[in-house]
Amino acid sequence: MSNTNRSGRGKNRRNSAASQGLGNASASRQPSQSSRPSPRQQGKEVRPQGASLSAVRPKGRTRESAPIEGLPVSKNEETVIDIIGMNHDGEGVGRANGYTLFVQGALPGETVRVRVMKTKKQYGYAKLLEIVKASPDRVFAPCPIYDQCGGCQIQHMSYSGQLAWKRQLVVDNLQRIGKLNVMVEDAETLASNVQEDEEGAEQRVQDDASVGDANQTTELATSEVQMIGSNRIRLRLEGVMNEEDTEQGIRVLPTMGMDEPWRYRNKAQVPIGAAEGGLVGGFYAKGSHRIIDMESCLIQHEHNDEVVAKVKEIGSHLGISAYNEETGRGLLRHVVVKKAFRTGEMMLVLVTNGRDIPYKDEWIGSIREAIPHVASICQNVNKKQTNVIFGDETRVLWGRDVIYDYIGDVQFAISARSFYQVNPVQTEVLYGKTVEYAGLSGKETVIDAYCGIGTISLFLAQHADQVYGVEIVPEAIEDARSNALLNEMRNVKFEVGASEDVIPRWKEQGIEADVIVVDPPRKGCDPRLLDTILEMKPERVVYVSCNPSTLARDLRVLEDGGYRTVEVTPVDMFPHTVHVESVAMLVRE
Repeated sequence: MSNTNRSGRGKNRRNSAASQGLGNASASRQPSQSSRPSPRQQGKEVRPQGASLSAVRPKGRTRESAPIEGLPVSKNEETVIDIIGMNHDGEGVGRANGYTLFVQGALPGETVRVRVMKTKKQYGYAKLLEIVKASPDRVFAPCPIYDQCGGCQIQHMSYSGQLAWKRQLVVDNLQRIGKLNVMVEDAETLASNVQEDEEGAEQRVQDDASVGDANQTTELATSEVQMIGSNRIRLRLEGVMNEEDTEQGIRVLPTMGMDEPWRYRNKAQVPIGAAEGGLVGGFYAKGSHRIIDMESCLIQHEHNDEVVAKVKEIGSHLGISAYNEETGRGLLRHVVVKKAFRTGEMMLVLVTNGRDIPYKDEWIGSIREAIPHVASICQNVNKKQTNVIFGDETRVLWGRDVIYDYIGDVQFAISARSFYQVNPVQTEVLYGKTVEYAGLSGKETVIDAYCGIGTISLFLAQHADQVYGVEIVPEAIEDARSNALLNEMRNVKFEVGASEDVIPRWKEQGIEADVIVVDPPRKGCDPRLLDTILEMKPERVVYVSCNPSTLARDLRVLEDGGYRTVEVTPVDMFPHTVHVESVAMLVRE
């Protein structure tokens, strides 16, 4: 999905390949001996009604470029190679006589037979034909349409293997792009050291607790867990400036994964098309806008699948037409479903090509009868010939205009178009790590430089004296202020504008930040914001990143400006995809 605005700190960019198991980049097929199940009525490709092949194929004749002379391999040649790594797109990386080949579906440590499909001067692409020697991390991908969808690029890799690879991806970027010194520790040693740190911090919390409190529980509350984390960080900072620790470099912790890495997405955005049997909805086939029908997505919450299926069934029964991109005619463009994990509430948004809905009352009545847990049915009108999902007008057809959910102890109102993290379980993990790295004692002033709708700001406000959030999108700031009121948090202030303009103005007003938190879009921080941070000189900077390469680039700038990166924790927000979040803690030297 490509709604990339900064109202969610640009976070819609995080889901471009993980969108409800949907994606425009298709995973290559596994070799035939993998014994995949047949799609079983799933995976049938459907062109919008009236669409010709010209709608999905390049116009005009294309000429193949002349072969490059002197390469050790040629197009269509078959060869056997060892896979020595995996790139950021999840493609295996191998070499044929020193020439690099990218092989989708191959895993590090494997020996594979491939056919060269495309060559360039420095590298080429090959198709996986046979696995001669399999990796210990190779598993059977359970999704029956995994080969066609492409939303989950690494389902064929064990989850432990995914977590290890994502950590290594962060390490490689820090070293290669940031030219940063990373501490060399194996995963087992890392896990042991972190556990020792946490046990020491937990002992401090228990020592500080009142002795003899009959009501004291044996389980630690969330705030106490975060206090343990903050104490661990303080312990870590006590020795951070000594020469030996400096030489060891940045500690990159093991990736924080999920106990159950399936059915984690709380939002589905499904394009709708038409077939002989009625409405279909699923995802676009690679390189086209052919819609492949989908009954179930294993990374979506089950209720999202159920709602989409019912909407297609009811719409087909009522004769609702699907939007046709080529003609600009037809009504239903997308079905958007949002699920609140904590409260169980659901919102359904029908994105239509026009305001008038035939059989509206019958449609709403049938949906309410078939899906009783839906608390809100909305319509978004998008009459533009664009691939952007939402239009400017949204109205409530039935129920409330928002549903409510929680991340930790913080409540959020979720509207049809407001941004909300799609993996609420891991969002709490991510934000908890952010609070931990901020090392708050309750006396600090914190600036959240890409605050979006205030999710991180409100987490920080529970542990800081004052939090200031800034965001360039006015609608996001309206949501942030509403969420602050909803949670009765009065120690947080939000302002519209670019961080690099607003923060210097705050400084002129006498606002000095002890901690600055940044959570930028994939392109990373604006260079002027990095300059502003260096001028503000906060004690600590916490950098929340969705792109290891821009994280490494920006950390290099901050380190050159007098900061030191102490620790980085990767967080797996999107299991079975190549995406990885990271939280980095920096201190001013």
